[in-house]
Amino acid sequence: MTHENKNMLDVKRTNRRAVLRLLQKQGAMSRKQLAKQLELTPAAITKIVGEMIEEGLLAEGAKLPGSSAGRREILVYSNYKAYCALGIFLELNHAILSAVWLDGRVIMSEKVALDKTNTADEIIDGLSQRLLDLVEQYDIEKEKVLGLGVAIRGVISTDGQISYNSFGIFRERNYPITRRLEEKTGFPVHLANNVRAMFLAQIFSEKDRDLDAQFFLRCEYGIGASLVFNGKIWYGSTGQCSEMGHIPVIRRGGKSCNCGKSGCLETIASPLAIQQDAIHILSEENTPILWRICSRKTVEQLEIDDVLDAARNGDEKVAQIVDNAVMTLSNALKNLIYIVDPRKIILYGRIFENRYYLSKLLAEMGEGVDINHEVIVEKSKYNLRLEEKSAGLVVIEHFLDQGALP
Repeated sequence: MTHENKNMLDVKRTNRRAVLRLLQKQGAMSRKQLAKQLELTPAAITKIVGEMIEEGLLAEGAKLPGSSAGRREILVYSNYKAYCALGIFLELNHAILSAVWLDGRVIMSEKVALDKTNTADEIIDGLSQRLLDLVEQYDIEKEKVLGLGVAIRGVISTDGQISYNSFGIFRERNYPITRRLEEKTGFPVHLANNVRAMFLAQIFSEKDRDLDAQFFLRCEYGIGASLVFNGKIWYGSTGQCSEMGHIPVIRRGGKSCNCGKSGCLETIASPLAIQQDAIHILSEENTPILWRICSRKTVEQLEIDDVLDAARNGDEKVAQIVDNAVMTLSNALKNLIYIVDPRKIILYGRIFENRYYLSKLLAEMGEGVDINHEVIVEKSKYNLRLEEKSAGLVVIEHFLDQGALP
């Protein structure tokens, strides 16, 4: 390909991407409206839209009301069922298999428990077969499948091929997950860190690409995070930007972390750490309220909300654990504010559904930050609803970013 041809392809890709993004954000528009918004000539828009209608990516809808006898404008909209993407979202103890349309609507979703005694190959082979079974069960046309998105916790290679460390999902490290999945499913695979994939789904759902900087914090088993500048995920020089859960907060003598270090933030401030610390001091004398809660269930059945309820209702030692976790997490976020200066911090996870915990964290975040840093700190509007669509949206985002071209 010559340099001139490459430039022409880049312009075409840019213009198509702009049309698709604008329709995604604002809904159906006429060709004239598209040309005005994108500052392109009517001839250029007519050509671009015509090609995408022929490809099935766009479709024509209703005519706009006209005040003159001239030709009425016809609305153009995205044909969200033109293509779809499959997804595998890998958590510590389960996976979510799914499929989504181009607009993020979920076609199907199924939660599958992971057998941790299996090897990585056995886990992946089982998930691959179940996913193919679901494709057949839901009559998903393979010709419409753009690819398979995989969202996994931990550290992955910058080329999107290898899971270096899944922090407990696989026993093996440096696992070639992309190659294995492509062999077993026959679909091209796009690998992403799970929290980054969820933040991508948050941005996609919000249709908001205008904010200068946003920070996404997820608290579940551990603590994960992702950072966005101008609507784009920031990866850092090694692809490990925003590994917030593994900031060292205890220099010596801290608890061991899944990452291999000790004293990491998530060993103190994650929901799992809070729960484990409370169980460690559990007794009728030390934690009378939590002890009564445990009389109705086994320790294994104890949940983070039980621990928070005990703290809220007067278990002083449990409250100290919660307060320490909140303060430690808050301090880390305040450091982030002064280093990155984000416009918004988005909170995601089951623990943020607990009003007692959320109010404590927000109150703590209100202390020690000057008025020049007016950061919005809020729970995600899509809290607990991004897991089933985020893996597939990794593929959709790539497709749209390429202007729906190979």
